[in-house]
Amino acid sequence: MLKYIQKRLLISIPTIVGISFIVFAIIYMLPGDAIDAKLAEYAASAEDIQKLKDELGMNEPWYVQYGTFLAGAVRGDLGRSVFTRQPVMSQIMQQVPATLQLAFASIAISIVIGVTLGSIAAIKQNTWIDTLIMILAMFGLSMPTFWLALIAIYVFSLHLGWFPVAGSSTWRHLVLPATILGIEGAGVLARMTRSSMLEVLRQDYIITARAKGLQEIWVLASHALRNALLPVVTIIGFQLGYAIGGAVIIETIFGRQGVGQLAVSAILQHDIPLVQGIVLMVATTLVLANLFVDLCYGILDPRIRYT
Repeated sequence: MLKYIQKRLLISIPTIVGISFIVFAIIYMLPGDAIDAKLAEYAASAEDIQKLKDELGMNEPWYVQYGTFLAGAVRGDLGRSVFTRQPVMSQIMQQVPATLQLAFASIAISIVIGVTLGSIAAIKQNTWIDTLIMILAMFGLSMPTFWLALIAIYVFSLHLGWFPVAGSSTWRHLVLPATILGIEGAGVLARMTRSSMLEVLRQDYIITARAKGLQEIWVLASHALRNALLPVVTIIGFQLGYAIGGAVIIETIFGRQGVGQLAVSAILQHDIPLVQGIVLMVATTLVLANLFVDLCYGILDPRIRYT
């Protein structure tokens, strides 16, 4: 397994580098300049602007700037923010706990709701319960996240007063953002779990287990659900990427601290080092999450071997 992990990590390096380059190229080609925007309000002279650009290496050719970024990233140095002059790594790490809290809470909600409803729909196939669950799953998939967030704020915060409108200091600030972010994932998991469970329930070993007189709950939980979870686990791995990406919208709407909020601010300010650092961190997180999902296959299905 160790060789498999090493192989996967080596394969992932070009992916991470490629993503960081694409983002760098897009931001580099955008009109406008972060230094000009920063110093314009102070009426700085052209000489002062050029001096600061030289200090930050922004007058170097694009390939030199990108190479400098990669060389620093290998050492764990992602450079300094153009606006705050603070190390990019420290700024990101300050926001990571809040974003991970939101991401994992939303994934937990997705798993609990999606797997539970999907299993019930498969067991109650072609009944009104199955139909209702699939309608709810389609609703979760179809509704835009920002629209659900605004409706939730109006109903549960402004009208009922159950949860705060904005902030991130207590668990009550987490409930609405995590639930909204988890609803779409729950819809995907419900549909996938239902489909996978229906396929498994038709297998011969399920019929044999029932013929042996095993309790139905044991057959469903130990035999059917466990074997149906393999494709579901793959979707759960993708949910981490969706949760981190969706955090940009959710953190902005709910006024939460986090990497998403930091990314929006960095993009608006044309802060290239900070944007590159955030993208590199997110890409690395997704690669590690996919690797973890692959390793979980071996736990769910002992027949899988890693080479």
